[in-house]
Amino acid sequence: MLAPLRNEPRDYAWGSTTLIAELEGREPSGRPEAEVWFGAHPGDPAETPDGRLDEVLGATDAQEQALPYLLKLLAAGSPLSIQAHPSRPQAIEGFAREEAAGIDRDAPTRTYRDANHKPELIVAVSPTFRALAGIRDLDATRRFIAELGLSAAPLAERLATAVDSLAEVIEWVLAPSSDGDTRAVIDAALAATSEEFAAELALVAELEAAYPGDPGIVVAMLMNLVELREGEGLFVPAGVLHAYLSGLGVELMAASDNVLRGGLTPKHIDIDELLGVLDARPSAAPTVAAETVSAGIVQYPVPVSDFALVRADVTGGDVELPASGDAIALAVAGDVEVSSAGSDAVRLRPGQAVFASADEGPLTLRGTGTVFVATPGR
Repeated sequence: MLAPLRNEPRDYAWGSTTLIAELEGREPSGRPEAEVWFGAHPGDPAETPDGRLDEVLGATDAQEQALPYLLKLLAAGSPLSIQAHPSRPQAIEGFAREEAAGIDRDAPTRTYRDANHKPELIVAVSPTFRALAGIRDLDATRRFIAELGLSAAPLAERLATAVDSLAEVIEWVLAPSSDGDTRAVIDAALAATSEEFAAELALVAELEAAYPGDPGIVVAMLMNLVELREGEGLFVPAGVLHAYLSGLGVELMAASDNVLRGGLTPKHIDIDELLGVLDARPSAAPTVAAETVSAGIVQYPVPVSDFALVRADVTGGDVELPASGDAIALAVAGDVEVSSAGSDAVRLRPGQAVFASADEGPLTLRGTGTVFVATPGR
């Protein structure tokens, strides 16, 4: 089966009003357009000419994942919530626990909506894509907070005794009893100047405008600030705090909707559950360097078996992609035809996608443009 896919943008409040429309070459709708899901996840499956992709692929239950991955266009017009995702064993245990407790799967206090993990990869499509990812080097964070002066002393004291994890610091920041202290830290950052941390201070002002007084602003001050250039990637494994800030990207993840929030949101935050999955060890931002596979094709290596992603730049000649399971191809530039030995070609313009079942064999891309292709991992 070689079938075009379509879906409507999801209108989360943080979505951009322009980025997806500009990519697709149409007038903006006037609403936030945050994500377009190209996959078979039962939460919002893509449509094929023969019906919903999950049903076409034979899924019969809301927990049955017809594909191990979910491919998205993601357009952040304002910062998303800070969040982390569970490992697979944590998701299995948490889902079973909440099912046994009788918590409705759509309840705002529900944490585990399925029994799967959610590692994710995002690759910048816009010229820049900003994100927070992972916990910054502890010495650098101490320098940053020290520049805020006495108002930040309670936070500085906790950082001074931290060794190899900031879990206790994050727990203190998110606790309601710390509201006065976190407000003082935010105010000090809004008034401060710094040559070394100018970008981080500018981000505090941006976050304060979007989420006034949210303790997640202080959590963000402990994290790595990342600016991806077009074509650069970021991989977020289980337990790693992250938040996307602005830009357009192609996102690929395991087929799951399990999110534990850590600030920058009016939604439910379960501090204990977050701390149970959190990897709060300082580390470098988990960027991913693209590797050349062959002429016109690069891959983004990730240490999971749920998915794999390649980017094909088609410049007039044919680009051949070997068969590697059920695939979804998503165009982000140009005008490209996708064909196989067994089906008629499908034409893709920016923002359009096609599903290719494993039995289609190798795919051929023809035309001029850029296409991301998601498959199961190896």
